[in-house]
Amino acid sequence: MSPVARIRIDALRDNVRRAPLADAVLDLRWDAWGHGAASVSTALRPLGLRAVRADPATVADLAELGIRVVDAREREDDLVDARRLYGLTGTTTPVMRMSGTVLGTKTLRRGEGVSYGYRYRAPEDTRIALVSGGYGQGVVRALGGVAEVSIAGRACPILGRVAMDVCVVDIGDAAVTRGETVWFFGDETEGHPSLREWSRVTGMDVAELTAAVGAHARRIIE
Repeated sequence: MSPVARIRIDALRDNVRRAPLADAVLDLRWDAWGHGAASVSTALRPLGLRAVRADPATVADLAELGIRVVDAREREDDLVDARRLYGLTGTTTPVMRMSGTVLGTKTLRRGEGVSYGYRYRAPEDTRIALVSGGYGQGVVRALGGVAEVSIAGRACPILGRVAMDVCVVDIGDAAVTRGETVWFFGDETEGHPSLREWSRVTGMDVAELTAAVGAHARRIIE
């Protein structure tokens, strides 16, 4: 039931094919922006990946794959646009998607509050869902009250403060049940919220957001 950072290798490869890697340097710092340096380099090695920028902790593993780690001042002009590579610009396909799970639902009566300090109180009767995924997994606190998740294609606002491992969302009259998938962000063409919206409302860079999610949520390779 824990939230998952889903890394789509097919999307990564499609994004790379738009910009051949033979003479390029790939940005694998911050664990490939949270996407997993080992997974990204393994997937792209057959497509011509030869040189990267990387964190010191990953240098030895990359060397075993025959991938050279370049100095930060070396080949600056050849550095691949990581935002395009990881699909964070809106012009390429998002590689990371984050999903949680509905843990339960209940009716919230007018005037009743939710989450820490009851800072949110319902202006009218509604239904809410408790969702796995909180600031401990990269769903930053600043998203409470301003961002939405998607459940079965329906946008559901996050209510109140984001807790450590869960958050509360307004599901209204939607027929949501325990165990359903909740999308925090992903591919807009599939009806998922955009990570760029997270960046807009929090003031954080998309690199900060994906790195935090990749480091703290359960990461799986698809």
